[in-house]
Amino acid sequence: MDIVLLILGFLCMLIGILGSFLPVLPGPPISWIGLLLLHSTKAVPDNWWFLGITLFFAVFITVMDYVIPAMGTKKFGGSKAGIWGSIIGLVIGLFLPIPGGIIIGAFLGAFVGELTQNTDQKSALKAAFGSFLGFLTGTFMKFLVTVIYAGLFIWKAIEYGVELFTFS
Repeated sequence: MDIVLLILGFLCMLIGILGSFLPVLPGPPISWIGLLLLHSTKAVPDNWWFLGITLFFAVFITVMDYVIPAMGTKKFGGSKAGIWGSIIGLVIGLFLPIPGGIIIGAFLGAFVGELTQNTDQKSALKAAFGSFLGFLTGTFMKFLVTVIYAGLFIWKAIEYGVELFTFS
């Protein structure tokens, strides 16, 4: 059973890292579930402080992912259309066969979204930059947390590897 939990936990880590870029997947909470699954094995001792602190950061980063883009948009005079445009552009950018398609798509999406609200291209470009900057900040924070969680997962799996792979 420990092997199944280890594999499921590792899959949660991978999905969590993907979720830091994909807006439909909550990356940090999924990665935290991977840590929880690892600690649910018989080999890894329960550490409720570790799980509690990592849960706090997963929830905090997830909440901040909604707050930061709105702050960036507001600071640069943008609208919700810019935020939604950035998200839609990101999803479209996933399918572009060019390097940096996600980034280009997110920025162009924010710009087009702002153009629907602002007739002035200069203010739409400024607001799109704010939306895009907020989006990048949130994405970077989520990516950083999920990679740290993956590192912790691997470290714990290696530390208790003998116990995890002992069949009894």
